[in-house]
Amino acid sequence: EYIMKELVKKADMEDSFYIASAATSWGNVGSPVYPNAKEMLEAHGIDCSAKRSIHLEKSDYDKYDFIIGMDKANIRDMKKICGGDPQGKMYRLLQFAGEDRDLADPWYTRDFQTAWDDLVKGCNGLMRQILQTRVQTENTARA
Repeated sequence: EYIMKELVKKADMEDSFYIASAATSWGNVGSPVYPNAKEMLEAHGIDCSAKRSIHLEKSDYDKYDFIIGMDKANIRDMKKICGGDPQGKMYRLLQFAGEDRDLADPWYTRDFQTAWDDLVKGCNGLMRQILQTRVQTENTARA
């Protein structure tokens, strides 16, 4: 959430986006950002101190153009919560970086740097995709 918000901010497009994150399990709902992840964000000048975990809801499906998971298990859980993916909105983040793999969960790996690098790579790819789609849509509207 916060990496993507930072990219959107740098592109001066904050008014065009609504970005949020939600858990697919109930275990940490209401909790702040995990301390190691918070440290990584802060090291890059990103403040996430106000964030508290919320749970993905079925109604979220209609609110977003993209619903991003970090791994296949997230996608499975997201589809279960949302009743499927009839509009094809669900993706694993690294698909936008041209990689067909899961993001290694630093909760288990304790490798927050690799997770950071993958998140940045995926978010940059997502941003490129959004901007490319936006340009194509504008060009089609002009034609």
